Amino acid sequence: MTVTVLIKRKVAPGNETLLEELYRGMRSKALNQKGYIGAETLKRLDVAGEILIISKWQHIDDWSKWLVSQERRTYQERIDTLTSSETKFEIYAH
Repeated sequence: MTVTVLIKRKVAPGNETLLEELYRGMRSKALNQKGYIGAETLKRLDVAGEILIISKWQHIDDWSKWLVSQERRTYQERIDTLTSSETKFEIYAH
């Protein structure tokens, strides 16, 4: 069953460019993960700094393995220093 993961973040002012670089790096690592289909990044127009990542995976287990991987957690730690609130994850099935 394919899953879509919505990842919501609020970037602190002035950190947008660095955050985008981290996203690109994380995506390039995710490409090597089993079950990764792809992702897109959306910037909310009516709320400054709010970002939504839509990540697609073949199976929930594929996403779950990526979520707890050291590789992804290292990126998450760096991302956390650039955001002004906790990252929120929502998982939906197709």
